[in-house]
Amino acid sequence: MVKKTLIGLMVAGAATLGVAAPASAAEVSWGLTQHVEPGGQVDAETHAALSGCSPATPVTSAGFTTPLKWTEGGNWGRAGGHTTAIKNPGRYTAKFTCSDGRVATGSFVILGTPLPSRTAKPKPPATSKPAKPQVAVKPAGAPQTGDGSVD
Repeated sequence: MVKKTLIGLMVAGAATLGVAAPASAAEVSWGLTQHVEPGGQVDAETHAALSGCSPATPVTSAGFTTPLKWTEGGNWGRAGGHTTAIKNPGRYTAKFTCSDGRVATGSFVILGTPLPSRTAKPKPPATSKPAKPQVAVKPAGAPQTGDGSVD
């Protein structure tokens, strides 16, 4: 009887682990700047104690000039960091791997038109060609201009 009870408990424990396993593959709760100007600062943070995770890798994205490193900590297992956005507008995906193996993904938008390069010289304003001056005709005398009388 004790043996059957132990086997039942072991089966129930295994079933509980089977149900709990998908929960570890759940989506990671983390924050990422949603909209940024070209060349602006992108911020990210996660809280391991609040459905987040402990990051194992930096956040990477084609929209970053360098990967976002987790340089800040805090309460509730907080991890945060900053990086710079590239200057090409568009929607980009960012991702990192958690210490428990989950992969967190998110997206952000770089707004507007890229700022002009600071090394580029401004173009001079376009100049239009002046109209050709009209040739002045000087009358030679009364017969060419008329004397003002009516014929």
